[in-house]
Amino acid sequence: MGNNDLCLREAILSEETEDGKIRCLTCMRRCIIPEGKLGFCKTRKNIDGKLFTLTYGDISSLSANPIEKKPFFHFYVGSKALTVGSYSCNFLCYWCQNWEISNRAPDEFKNYVSPEQFMRLVKAYKCQGTSISFNEPTLMLEYSLDVFKLAKSGGYYNTYVTNGYMTPEALSLLVENGLDAMNVDVKGCKEAVKKYCGADVDYVWSNIREAKKRGIHVEVTTLVIPRVNDDVDCLRSIARRIRDEDENTPWHVTRFHPEYKMTDRESTPIKTLEQARQIGVEEGLKYVYIGNVPGHSGENTWCPNCGELLIERYIFSIAKYRITEDKKCPKCGTEIPIIGESNL
Repeated sequence: MGNNDLCLREAILSEETEDGKIRCLTCMRRCIIPEGKLGFCKTRKNIDGKLFTLTYGDISSLSANPIEKKPFFHFYVGSKALTVGSYSCNFLCYWCQNWEISNRAPDEFKNYVSPEQFMRLVKAYKCQGTSISFNEPTLMLEYSLDVFKLAKSGGYYNTYVTNGYMTPEALSLLVENGLDAMNVDVKGCKEAVKKYCGADVDYVWSNIREAKKRGIHVEVTTLVIPRVNDDVDCLRSIARRIRDEDENTPWHVTRFHPEYKMTDRESTPIKTLEQARQIGVEEGLKYVYIGNVPGHSGENTWCPNCGELLIERYIFSIAKYRITEDKKCPKCGTEIPIIGESNL
């Protein structure tokens, strides 16, 4: 059996429509797909009345990354996650930094890595967990479920770096099969997300709420882009929605650099990011981080009660880690919400 055949698997979530087409139930686009056609993301195809994924284990990228790169700042600090991605996306983001793979449909030649092979690589690279990332991981749902089950049996954690646009059915399967943490990219406010990503951000917020309700560790990232989502009202509304779910949820406000279809504007001014961080604090968030600005104090974790420096970071490295074994501030005793053991 060739790699092309191995990457073709029947989709786990679909239903037949009244007119004999197939509705995909993987993401909130819920594409209705006629015989022989592809859905929006081009990774799922109606073949003889059944829905198939074309990218099971078709790996475009693989790397052993610091968990801080996702970014996760409150989850297994200092650990490494073996990270994989495939091809295509269910969003249309004009600024995508991984556009070479997210804008590419699966092609004829497959690079198949079985879940078992992947887990052997996790061990070989001395990683503490897995991460599905690079392109939208929801499109690798079937592969994720198989990897996550193997990872859990071996004592590893599982993470998603996602736009948060999976269906409730898909999210339930992920939770039930071993997902531990999600970094969800909230790309802006409603009109901007509709215009630049072709999506409804309300579904993203719904998934954040449900994931947290079901015990998944969630961190939120917003790439702050000039003239897209950098106005005070938008940033404040994002901060409020995060706070309304949980004031301890980390919010990463990260710096945009011109990329893909959005080269008509400057990199985000650092002052804008500092303003975004201040807005988050004003709205009651306890942990707001500045990203893509190496050496900025906003990369660090500070005690929200006494202001003590708890974790000092430089890019993806940990320079200092001062949280006690029982996960408290060493100066004032405030509990700090860090998931899992540090690898320092």
